[in-house]
Amino acid sequence: MKRVRCPKCDHYNTFDETLYGEGQSLVFECENCRKQFKIRIGTSSLQATQKDANRNPETQDNGFGSIQVVENVFGFRQSFALKEGDNIIGRYNPGDSIDIPIDTTDRSMDRRHCVITVKKNPDGSLGYTLRDWPSLTGTFLFNRILGDRERATIEDGDIITLGATTIILQTHQK
Repeated sequence: MKRVRCPKCDHYNTFDETLYGEGQSLVFECENCRKQFKIRIGTSSLQATQKDANRNPETQDNGFGSIQVVENVFGFRQSFALKEGDNIIGRYNPGDSIDIPIDTTDRSMDRRHCVITVKKNPDGSLGYTLRDWPSLTGTFLFNRILGDRERATIEDGDIITLGATTIILQTHQK
């Protein structure tokens, strides 16, 4: 059984994926709010692109921590290594050069949504800050929207929301 999330109320609806073939489009009516929405069964070309990106050595933890995408339209797990300096995060789009391209169809996430900056402190520890790019929908840290030009210090386990997509910071553990 597979679960699909209603885009209106975030309620999960289940269906038996073995009854349908790859490439087939399905229309659902949410059991909770009765909104109709459509999905397509099968693999996305974006997923293949992301799998290729995961083979890139830059996506392996290099000592500066990583982010975990825990919720998106596809529902599959993504992990991205951070680098020292600015890490520009946004929605994947072919041809764009950003540091962390999240593979999603979430149109509420901008192509350049936010920046996580990793810097070494004088004591040798790593410091992490978050700022909005600026994006159209804003960047949220624990359900609090960041203001214009505001920089927030973030730590291991902090929850960041970009549009309808949630990511979690994982700092490098010594």
